[in-house]
Amino acid sequence: MRRLVTYENYTPVTSTLSNLFAGAILGAVPTTETAPGDLELVRTFVNTYDLMPAPGKDEVATPAMLRAWLVERGLVDADAPVDAPALARAVAVREALRALIAADGAPAPEVVAQLEEAAARAPLQVHFDGGVARLEPTDRGVDGALARLLGIVHDAMHTGAWQRMKACGDPGCLWAFYDHSKNRSGVWCNMASCGNRNKARRRRAQA
Repeated sequence: MRRLVTYENYTPVTSTLSNLFAGAILGAVPTTETAPGDLELVRTFVNTYDLMPAPGKDEVATPAMLRAWLVERGLVDADAPVDAPALARAVAVREALRALIAADGAPAPEVVAQLEEAAARAPLQVHFDGGVARLEPTDRGVDGALARLLGIVHDAMHTGAWQRMKACGDPGCLWAFYDHSKNRSGVWCNMASCGNRNKARRRRAQA
C-alpha cells in the first residue's frame, strides 16, 4: 500500500498523545529544545546547518559527511551511495523543512513543492511494528532517508506534536527547537542569547 506525504492545506490535528509526547523522549528528560521520539531526528537534521555565527557551520557539507550523519542514525546502510546530486537533494529538503517549521502552518508554495517532490521520489508504505502502524520508505538510500524524515513529520502533524516545532524568532538564527512551554509561547531557541540580543535590538530601535 503506497501512501505519499502531502503538506498543502495542512490543518493541525490535536491529540491527547501530544501531551504525552511533550514530556518524554527515549526515556530521557527533555531539554528545553529536544523534540519527542523520532521527531528529534527531524529537528537535528534541520540543525545540521547552524546559521550562527555567520557564515554558519554545515555538518553535512560533503557527500561523505552526509553519509556518516545518516548511517549514525540508522537512516541508511553503511555502504549506501551518496553523491553530489543526493547531497543537493538532502540540503534542499533540509531547508524546506526549516521553512516549513518557520511558516507555522502557512508554508510558501515552493516549500510545499520541494517537500512533495522529495516524498514522491521515495514513496512510503505503512508497516506494522508490534501492532503500531508507521510509515516507512521503500528505499534504503538517501531518498529513502529523506522520505523517512517526511514520514515522521506526517505522524507529528497528526499527533499535534508538530505544532510545538519552532524556528528561532531571530531571522539570523532560525535554529529548530521543540517548544515545551505550557501554552506554546516559545519564541527563541535560547533566551540568554537570541532572546536578549533581539530585546536589546528593539530597545535601541525605540531609543
